[in-house]
Amino acid sequence: MQAWALPMGQAQAAEKLVVGVAIPTATHSFTSGIVWWANQAKAELEKAHPGVKIIVKTAATAPEQANQLQDMLTVNKINTLVIFPIESASLTQPVAQVKNKGVYVTVVDRGLTNTQSQDAYIAGDNTAFGKLPAEYLAKSLNGKGNIVVLRGMPTTLDNERFDAFNGVMKGHPEIKVLDAKYGNWNRDDAFKVMQDYLTRFKHIDAVWAADDDMAIGVQKAIAQAKRTDIKQVFGGAGAKGAVKKIMDGSDPQIVADVSYSPKFMYDAIKLTTEARLKGEKLPANTIIPSVLITRENAKQFYFPNSPF
Repeated sequence: MQAWALPMGQAQAAEKLVVGVAIPTATHSFTSGIVWWANQAKAELEKAHPGVKIIVKTAATAPEQANQLQDMLTVNKINTLVIFPIESASLTQPVAQVKNKGVYVTVVDRGLTNTQSQDAYIAGDNTAFGKLPAEYLAKSLNGKGNIVVLRGMPTTLDNERFDAFNGVMKGHPEIKVLDAKYGNWNRDDAFKVMQDYLTRFKHIDAVWAADDDMAIGVQKAIAQAKRTDIKQVFGGAGAKGAVKKIMDGSDPQIVADVSYSPKFMYDAIKLTTEARLKGEKLPANTIIPSVLITRENAKQFYFPNSPF
């Protein structure tokens, strides 16, 4: 028996299923990971279900992504869309137009401004992304000390993370959050923010860098300033370089992380495709849990072949 033989109804669905995947161009390690995992999903699903067609398109700007949606609709004749919107507001209407043509729509990570434009939403857990580092740092500092924070970009996603972090810190009055500035999820920007912190604050115990790329910039600034007071730099998202350091115990400043893997792109494409093959719908919201990464469990979060 052929491994991929499908029940009759499912085989017919497979012949007709055309999935469009719209994602940002790989401009930094996280979006490189998004692109890599999307192509992994395409390869695996097309092999497992002959007849299924998955079209992956990357865009550098919101207008380019909006144009791609029209192309997918008219040229590729997609009947399912999985989109990681470059921007929330400017993509809401173009996605709504696709949905109004009868296309099933799954939105990933960056939400749209109107949820009527989608059938399903899949994202990482932004509350846990802020809460877990706060709990870990509060414990490792024994409830007292000075912390500086680097935020991402001004987005609802970043607000959720920062609010969750602050929510935990309110329960630790002897921990001072000295300042919180945007580092734009960028290591060069983070380097500059950290240089400013190091100039202004004579004693810092720990840094919540809120992103593994930003943590690299932070550590570079600390090393250049030859500061020895900072015991811990907590990044975020589980980049393979950070996870490897945790696994090996090779960097005394990087001892824990929180998962927010671009693998959710793979999960979103797989869950959507398999639901459509069965003629089912996904739940309105699926949140991929964020997990505290320590030396004990780091191995399961290490993907050496991924660019992230």
